[in-house]
Amino acid sequence: MRKDKGLKIKNTIKEHLANNKKPYIITALLFVIGIFLGVLFINHMQETQKTEISNYLNNFIENFKNTEKLDQTLLLQTSLQQNIMLAIILWFFGTTVIGLPIVFGIILYRGFCLGYTIAVVTSILGISKGILFTSVTLILPNILFIPALFALAVSGFKLEQSIVKEKRKENVKLEIIRHTIFCFIMIGIIVLSSLVEIFISTNILKQIIAYF
Repeated sequence: MRKDKGLKIKNTIKEHLANNKKPYIITALLFVIGIFLGVLFINHMQETQKTEISNYLNNFIENFKNTEKLDQTLLLQTSLQQNIMLAIILWFFGTTVIGLPIVFGIILYRGFCLGYTIAVVTSILGISKGILFTSVTLILPNILFIPALFALAVSGFKLEQSIVKEKRKENVKLEIIRHTIFCFIMIGIIVLSSLVEIFISTNILKQIIAYF
């Protein structure tokens, strides 16, 4: 029974990706461009900025080492607030035609932040430690978060197309309801990404931080 259910979910995801190949490619391309710009941006930073970021990162690592017990409840609450708020913003702007550029702008910005953070951490800690640090703190939680983010953007893109094409208000209302339900599902995945970030990533980082 579980196997059949898992297969059904897998086929649903495949069908969804196949039917929305173009918007997913556009979204992924914008995200990659954002990462590329974030990596390039570090080359234009002033030395004082690099020094400040280096001091902040080193202080964070030292404080993390010296903290015996993390307040995971508070960390989870903060993560959930930030991630769910972002999902709500994407849902809201995705329901309006003029809001679609903002949705894609957010995707570009998130890519920029990821690329910039990876570049900064790697330049400060070195390649091996930087890759290990970012893999645990950024890449692991984003395995769920980024696909959910893409799905929210694509859902808004589809809704925008429906609003433009559909002339009947009933059909538009139905598409908005579908978009909203889909967003709630993605929020569930985003909640899981926050759980991974706090209860898995932080615990792994606690184990390896001594080597930094």
